[in-house]
Amino acid sequence: MLKDFKPVLNILLRFIIIYLVLLFAYQFFLNSCKGSGLDSFSRIIADQVSWIQNRVGYPTALYDDIKKDQVWFYVKEAYATRMIEGCNAVSVMILFVSFIFAFYKGAKTFVFVFLGLVFLYGMNVARIVGFNIVRTDHIEYSKMFHDFIFPAIIYGSVVLLWLVWIKFFALKNENS
Repeated sequence: MLKDFKPVLNILLRFIIIYLVLLFAYQFFLNSCKGSGLDSFSRIIADQVSWIQNRVGYPTALYDDIKKDQVWFYVKEAYATRMIEGCNAVSVMILFVSFIFAFYKGAKTFVFVFLGLVFLYGMNVARIVGFNIVRTDHIEYSKMFHDFIFPAIIYGSVVLLWLVWIKFFALKNENS
């Protein structure tokens, strides 16, 4: 009976191992950044968000709050939002990578993961820009966008990528 479930158990075990390794590596990275403000990866995202907003007519400056490990977006002469470590979508990217590698299919796995991470990174930057614009121009909708719309966009993007991977790569018959 266990033989019937072996492929599923292998996939599940690979997912768990990859997820834990990436999670511990990320936590190690975060621990190495303690006391110096927002981690460098999140700071890069904040800088890119600021750059985009400045280009599309939302004058933005960043203010570091090192004590609280965050960066504030000062948009159109008002504090719009703050960037914390959780806004960088790394936890979502770790889930994405773990799932894709659980269904490993050779070199194309690495290509798909790379392209998927670039896509998720871009979606996350766009999500933060969008949220800053909502907070600046339509503050009455900010809770709905922060709690529902933008999480649905980022998690929906991951699910879409997973479905593409499963349908067109992982379960595709190699002989056809």
